[in-house]
Amino acid sequence: MDINVLFAFSLTLLAGLATGIGSVLAFFTSTTNTKFLSLALGFSAGVMIYVSMIEIFVKAQNALVSELGSPAGNWITVISFFAGMLLIALIDKFIPKQNNPHELRKVEDMKDRPGLTSDDPGLMKMGIFSALAIGIHNFPEGIATFASALQDPTLGISIAVAIAIHNVPEGIAVSVPVYYATESKRKAFKLSFLSGLSEPLGALVTYLVLLPYLTDLVFGIIFAAVAGIMVFISLDELLPAAKKYDEAHKSIYGLIAGMAVMAVSLLLFM
Repeated sequence: MDINVLFAFSLTLLAGLATGIGSVLAFFTSTTNTKFLSLALGFSAGVMIYVSMIEIFVKAQNALVSELGSPAGNWITVISFFAGMLLIALIDKFIPKQNNPHELRKVEDMKDRPGLTSDDPGLMKMGIFSALAIGIHNFPEGIATFASALQDPTLGISIAVAIAIHNVPEGIAVSVPVYYATESKRKAFKLSFLSGLSEPLGALVTYLVLLPYLTDLVFGIIFAAVAGIMVFISLDELLPAAKKYDEAHKSIYGLIAGMAVMAVSLLLFM
């Protein structure tokens, strides 16, 4: 296997398994650090929005215009961009709101639930459905990380870091209800850990199915769709989640910091 493919797989795996970090954090704290969470989610959104619009979209447009010419290439870029948004919107549509992993749950919310018992079936169901929702939702993110890292390793690192940050609260969303339903850290961590494997699974499918067809034209279409997916995730999920527990505009400061870090890294390393 080519070294670039191995590197892309490794990045995707690390990004997906960041759900396990969220699981561990939930076990060793009695309250949720909402200030840090708001800042981190805003930072992740800033990285995603900036790199999508400034780097990924432009790379896709250049590749498609080079392959198809000016009018057709520009049109296919825009269509692919919004097709990526539509794909992730449809996935979100079929995930019930109460089981959506981006509906943040604080540790203290679980502890303070009236009538909470260690065999609460509602909590266990919440955790299982959250894990399934993450598995479905993160599959295209695995494709995005893998394809980006394969085309441009430095760009792949930036995307993987941003996705890893936003996977941390997803791990919390799975592990917290499972832990309080079963009183088993092992079960909660295992389910959270497994839910993150959907991202490397997306990378594997890309490698086995799409890799032989990854011409400049296909890369351009995928890149434009990836940009759409990441912008949608940022605007529909990360920023609202960051604002939910926002204090003193920390989510916006995180957003600006994420954009600034991404801008500097693009100037230095690309």
